[in-house]
Amino acid sequence: MSQTQIKSPQKAPVEGLLAGRAKNLALTGLFMSMAVSMLSMTVVGTSMPIIIADINGNQAAFTWVVTGTMLASAISTPVWGKLADLTSKKVLLQLSLVLFTVGSALAGTAQEPSWLIAFRVLQGLGAGGLGALGQIVLAEIISPRERGKYMGIMGAIMAISTVGGPLLGGTITDTLGWRWNFYVAAPIAIIAIIVLQRTLHLHTEKRKIKIDYIGATFISLGFASLLVWVTLGGTEFDWWSWQSALMVGGGLLLLAAAVFVELRAEEPLIPMTLFKNRTFTMAVIASIAVGLAMFGTSVFLGQYMQLARGKTPTESGLLTIPMMAGVLLASTLVGQIITRTGKWKRYMVSGSVIMLVGLFMMGQLRYDTSFWFVGVAMFVLGSGVGMCMQNLVLVVQNTVNPHQLGVASSAVTFFRTIGGTAGMSAMGALLANLVVEYIKDGLGKLSPEQLVGADTLAGGTIPKIAELPDPIRIVVESAYGHGIGNVFLAASPVAIVAIIAIALLPNIPLSDKSNAERLAEQRASADAAAASVASVAGSRGSWLGRDPIPLQQLRTRGRKSNSTRLCFQGRPELTSTHQIRQRVRIQYVAAARDANGSLRGLRDPESAASE
Repeated sequence: MSQTQIKSPQKAPVEGLLAGRAKNLALTGLFMSMAVSMLSMTVVGTSMPIIIADINGNQAAFTWVVTGTMLASAISTPVWGKLADLTSKKVLLQLSLVLFTVGSALAGTAQEPSWLIAFRVLQGLGAGGLGALGQIVLAEIISPRERGKYMGIMGAIMAISTVGGPLLGGTITDTLGWRWNFYVAAPIAIIAIIVLQRTLHLHTEKRKIKIDYIGATFISLGFASLLVWVTLGGTEFDWWSWQSALMVGGGLLLLAAAVFVELRAEEPLIPMTLFKNRTFTMAVIASIAVGLAMFGTSVFLGQYMQLARGKTPTESGLLTIPMMAGVLLASTLVGQIITRTGKWKRYMVSGSVIMLVGLFMMGQLRYDTSFWFVGVAMFVLGSGVGMCMQNLVLVVQNTVNPHQLGVASSAVTFFRTIGGTAGMSAMGALLANLVVEYIKDGLGKLSPEQLVGADTLAGGTIPKIAELPDPIRIVVESAYGHGIGNVFLAASPVAIVAIIAIALLPNIPLSDKSNAERLAEQRASADAAAASVASVAGSRGSWLGRDPIPLQQLRTRGRKSNSTRLCFQGRPELTSTHQIRQRVRIQYVAAARDANGSLRGLRDPESAASE
């Protein structure tokens, strides 16, 4: 009785695994694309009060210019992430660069607030892709354990862009005019597109692209309705009014419908099954709090420096250096420690506590607060944010299925942006109400002679501080200083939520394999199993009474949602065609039941048949 000899397939070079110089060149293009989005967003930050005043905007316009960009970025982020799991990540990254650059260039031509908001929304669509795809591609190339040392590079890019951006933006505003701020990143974007095209070579599985348009629509409209309510509530209408009931009720109903659709969609935009993963759920909750602290601080610090302290955009950029210094030093140092030790939880818990202390310190700001205290408060807050922000995405990427890397990473970024957007809208609405109240009280204490020029404050537009008479200027600076301090104080409890969520994260060790390596292993295992079945079925007779099935068809048959694998354990005692058919059928059914997207391995046919 002869035995079947099953030959192991020869190993071939694995597509999509970058190493050495090729990996470094690809990372260069990736980091350049990140620099484009960060620089373009920060270069206009400190100039925004002047921009809004120049196009006759008010506080609501100021908030919506920022909120509209972040809302578009947030809503588009899960779409980019889902597409990254289905098609070429490189093409998507280049497309987001083009979209972002075009939107930025058009924003520089705006003549009124509505046009500026519209073009910033277009810019936000590209920013959503850059933010999500940058993290996804990095995870595709670098393992979670190794990724810590690259956090320093990312922190440096963030710090240089966040500090250098306002400085560059202030200089451009003071010399060439604010419109040129929107054009400054275009050359970098063009270079980044070329570098990515020549260096970034990743494996792309050909899958049918199916976008859950209904779920995406419900999610977009639901969150948009709630954000509009948070932004306009208390100013355009009362918090307790029919408008509030319509927006809140409608938003919640749309989100409930989105959950219903996502549970039944073949390719959900945000798979609800991800929330069964405790790491993912806790990271999402913590990301919302971190997003509020990060985005809210970057926006309202510019207002504080210019409207409460009377500084120019250039001076405002210089005075925010301590914030980015904290982010840079904390992210670099903690990233290096995580790479060397593999320990991450203790540093993230410490970072969330430090973030709470920083927000409380920022809550003490007034228009005459000592600059050394402001600098220390910014440094403390920046350190807390730097220890938490990137590592929340890292721990999620370390635990999710490699086939869901894109959607999981983008979901964390999505909820972080939603938290920041909702936080900024709420903080902006609170600030607008507080400033009006404080200015009214301050003007009531002035004499009639000192009230000369107060009519410039009518209409609610953001004033140009340098053009106000001294008595009125002091009232306005005091109002903004007191109001912004109270806004930070009101936001500090969200850090407590972050502390609790991070403390509940499972302390899972970091993997030493990149996502591309994990996927390559799955493909190799599937090929080996399919080759085993093809060899046995081809030598002992046809499979299930049909002609022998080609290797590729064996490996992918019945593969829905990238999860089915054909596993068979060849046994020399199988001598009859009937026995071979029966064993193959049992193993095929057992493999098809695996819905987790991972290879179960070679299983005993009898145990599979008994299920």
